[in-house]
Amino acid sequence: MATAVFSPEQLAALSAPLDRAKVQTRSQAGRSLAYLEGWQAIAEANRIFGFDGWQRETIAVQCVSERERTLGSSSRAGWGVTYTARVRIRVGDVIREGSGAGHGIDADLGQAHESALKEAETDAMKRALMTFGNPFGLALYDKQQREVTSSTASAPIRHAPAPQRTTTPGEPTTEVGLEPLDPATVKQILATVRGLPRPALERFTKAFRKRFQVPAEAASIADRICQRRHHEWIETFLVSHTGDRHPVVAAGAASEAR
Repeated sequence: MATAVFSPEQLAALSAPLDRAKVQTRSQAGRSLAYLEGWQAIAEANRIFGFDGWQRETIAVQCVSERERTLGSSSRAGWGVTYTARVRIRVGDVIREGSGAGHGIDADLGQAHESALKEAETDAMKRALMTFGNPFGLALYDKQQREVTSSTASAPIRHAPAPQRTTTPGEPTTEVGLEPLDPATVKQILATVRGLPRPALERFTKAFRKRFQVPAEAASIADRICQRRHHEWIETFLVSHTGDRHPVVAAGAASEAR
C-alpha cells in the first residue's frame, strides 16, 4: 500500500476554493486575464506544504529571442528578449513539471535578459504548482470560475502543534500577522532590502507598495515595514526573485523568534 503524501488538512486546503482576494487581473490583447502573482504561489506552497516540505528546480532554460527595439513613446533604443523555461516541483514523492515563457524589455541588454529569465522561471513554476489544486490557480482555468470565492483568507495548515498563548479576560489580542517587529529585526530587513541591486530594489518597492496599499504620496516605504506580515512577505519576495532565502533576513527571523 502506498504511503499517503498529503495529510487530511493538506488535502482539504488543496481542494478548497481559491480566495478572490489573492487574484490579480491584467489586460492583454483586449481581454482581462486573471492570475496569481509568483510570490503568492510560493506563499501558498509554504503554507500548505511547509517551508521545508517542497522543492523547486529549474531543469531547462533557453533564450529564444533577442532583438533591438524602441522603448516607449520616446522611441529610445532598447532590447526585447524572450526566454522559455521548465521547472520541476517536488513534494515528497510527487513530482510535477510546468513550462513557461518570459519577456524582458529594457534599454540595457543585461537587464532585459534578467527580467525575461526570471519571468520565464516564475511562469513555469506557477504552471507546475497549478496542477496541485485551486490555491495555486487551477480554479482560474474554469471560465466561469466556480471555485473562486470571496471568502476570507485561507486558514493556516497545521504541520506541527503550535504553542498556545493564554490571555486574561479583557486582554486585547493581536491579529495574526499584525504583531510588531522588534527594532533589531526591522534594521536587518532594511539593510537587506537596501543591499539589493537597483532593478531588484525598484521591483521590490513597487510590489510592496501595491501589496500593502502604500499611498503614492508616501516618499518612502521604510517606515511601513513594522509588522510580521511585512517580514514574511519580504522573505517570500526574495525567494521568488533570488531563488534562496537571504541570510540577513533569516537572521532577522531568528532574532524575532528569541
